[in-house]
This record gives sequence, structure tokens and C-alpha cells, in this order.
Amino acid sequence: QMSAFDLVFAVFGLLLGLALCEVLAGFARVLKLKRGARPARIGWLTPLLGLFVMLDLTSFWGLAFMARDQMDASYLTLAIVLAITGGYYLVASLIFPDDPEDWPDFDLWYERQKHMVIGGLLSINIVTMIATSILDALRPVPQAPPGPAGEVGFLIYGLGAMALFMLLIALFFVRNRPSNVAMLAALNLILLGTSILEDFI
Repeated sequence: QMSAFDLVFAVFGLLLGLALCEVLAGFARVLKLKRGARPARIGWLTPLLGLFVMLDLTSFWGLAFMARDQMDASYLTLAIVLAITGGYYLVASLIFPDDPEDWPDFDLWYERQKHMVIGGLLSINIVTMIATSILDALRPVPQAPPGPAGEVGFLIYGLGAMALFMLLIALFFVRNRPSNVAMLAALNLILLGTSILEDFI
């Protein structure tokens, strides 16, 4: 028998997969461009942003799976999931140019699209946090009191989420390219590190 979660992600899992494909296709175009006749400066900004979107999307997928017992198949749930997954797809489609040959310097593309991509990620994560809080309030899942390891894991998750949110806000406003590279690298390391630590704690 199909659960509510199965129904929701049967509809929107494809959209998440397409969002991942958009980023991977962008990386593929870059690799083909590097081997082409026209040289292009790829830099670090666009690839690091693409990597972060893939990691963030994967994190959302895991978060949604953990909340599977709290989900229903109401129209409101479907609309919220559509807003989140659709947002990821739109963001993913903006990271790499459709015609990379027209952009000899990818840093210029990054600067043109950064505010829409980072603003979109901020909006998606805010909607996700609000939706998760509402689910926890309306349909709490009985859990055993956390032990020392669980408390450490909760602390790591909280600190990591706060650091990610603050870095995204800073990234939205900072224009300096080296600073953008440093913050994107930090975003990737924090998201990957906290996700891996949560699995082992």
C-alpha cells in the first residue's frame, strides 16, 4: 500500500532528480568546453556554487525522508513540496550558462546570477525550516529521550544550520571574488561535514 510520503515523492522526486541533472549537465558542459578550441576561464565560483546546490538538495531529500511519517497527501502539503522542489529546479538551472561558449569568464556569469541563486536558496531553506517546524508541532513523532550522543548531534546540526544561514546571507551581499570563493568553500565543508557527523553520532 502506497503511503502519503510515497505519493508525494512519486510526484516530486522526478523534479528533484531533474534539478540534480541540471547541475551535472552544467559540469559536463564545462568539461567539454575545457577540451574545446575556445579557451575559457572557469574559475572556482561557479563550480563551488554548483557543488553546494547539489549538497543542499541532497540534504533536503534526506530531511524529507526523515519526516516521512509526518507527511500527508493534502493539497497544502503538495503545494509546499512543489514550491521547494520547483525552487531547487529553478535555482539549479541558473548556475551554469546554457551557452558556455558565450561566456569566456564564468565569474561574470556567477556575478550576474548570484543574487537569484543565493536568494532562492535562502528562500527554499526558510520555507523548509518553517514547514518542518509546523510538522513537528502538528504531528509530533514520539521519540526516546536523547542520550549524550543525540544531544551532541542536535547541537552539531543546530550550529551547522546557523552557520550555513549566516554565510548564505553574507554571500548574498559580499562582492569580493576571493571572499566569495572562501565562503562557498566554507558552505560546502560545513554542509558536508555536519551531514557526515550526524550519520555517525
